[in-house]
Amino acid sequence: MKHRISAFLVIYTAFLYQTSIIGSVVVPTTNCYALDNSSRIYDFSSWFGHPIEYDGVGTDYAIRFCKDVETRSQPGYVAFGRFDDFNYFVAGSGRYNFVQEFYNGDLQHCEITHDKRGRTAQVNIICGDCPNGRCKGGLACVCDVTLESDCRIIVELAIPCEKPGVRVFEGFTVGFHPRSWEIVYNGMTQIGYEKTHSDYSFDTDQSDVSLYMTAVASFSHLVKKPSIKVFPDTGLAVTLSGLGATGTPPTTLSPTLLDINWRCEKTRDIPYEVQITIPVEGYDPIQFTLTKMCGSMQNKGGSSTKGWALFGIFSCVFFVISILFCCGGFVYKTRVQKQHGIDALPGMTILSACLETVSGVGGGSGSGYLRVDDPNDVFASQASWTRETTTTPPSGSSRTSERKYGT
Repeated sequence: MKHRISAFLVIYTAFLYQTSIIGSVVVPTTNCYALDNSSRIYDFSSWFGHPIEYDGVGTDYAIRFCKDVETRSQPGYVAFGRFDDFNYFVAGSGRYNFVQEFYNGDLQHCEITHDKRGRTAQVNIICGDCPNGRCKGGLACVCDVTLESDCRIIVELAIPCEKPGVRVFEGFTVGFHPRSWEIVYNGMTQIGYEKTHSDYSFDTDQSDVSLYMTAVASFSHLVKKPSIKVFPDTGLAVTLSGLGATGTPPTTLSPTLLDINWRCEKTRDIPYEVQITIPVEGYDPIQFTLTKMCGSMQNKGGSSTKGWALFGIFSCVFFVISILFCCGGFVYKTRVQKQHGIDALPGMTILSACLETVSGVGGGSGSGYLRVDDPNDVFASQASWTRETTTTPPSGSSRTSERKYGT
């Protein structure tokens, strides 16, 4: 019976874990996605670059989904824009589910267009079939093309839309600075924090991390108190603090701070996983993963005990030995050698000798001199070497002829 209960708990825990992963909102791998009017995400990554052609009168049109739009005629190809990566795949209105914008097409004869972006195109997407039933077999097709001007075309496109995903809490961000969103942008967890990545792990010595959360003020009250899960559940002590840990509503003008304090209690070769879940009322929860390496244990203050402990011990020992040496030397010189004042300090004799050597006082090879009359001196002075004999020569001897030089 106990084995059955244990097996049931394991299966139930795994189910909850998988459910939490499925419920998390992760940004798609490509920029080919959009949010509908109910904030549910549609991922069209499988359609990225898919070619769709339309035969017109004298001109053919070609659309590569989420890439570009062009016309093909006898004079050649004319580009009517490329897909813009920044927020130009949005929800539509009326019979159109989504709208794509394409900019920066060919500029010839379109130099006076908006922002000099050249030829542009707008693709209105219908989920399903064209109103005239043009699509057959459920495949993508162009329903109609309208030449708004020589520099802009409107394309009506029907495709079988993907199943809608989770509901995204738009406008919510999480970053390492008050105006950044490295972790969560527009309610979606960014690549690198959706699961464990060794390249994104924090070092052992980093005992705390500060996260800044922002949200649209009118919806900020929907953000609730966050929770954490650690994998494995032992070896890393994690606590949350700050206003973000209490569920204080964040805004764009006043970001809420969420402090993560973690301490390594057990070393591990692979990083620990810390999964943070932020519930949002009426939306799927915000969920992201932070990882921390534990190459050594940390004390309760958060600092590593591997190197600093040894340094502190050696510093204390050196300090105590220095104090004992100074006190013992001072007492010895005062009582035994009868020295007083500054002369009784240990090391003053050596210090004085060094200062005399540097200053040249006390005789030395650098600035002193040798006595000439010292017969025991090994190094005789140059004056004694060159001193001539002054004795009187014997009578009758001729004077030494004067030495001459030269030729």
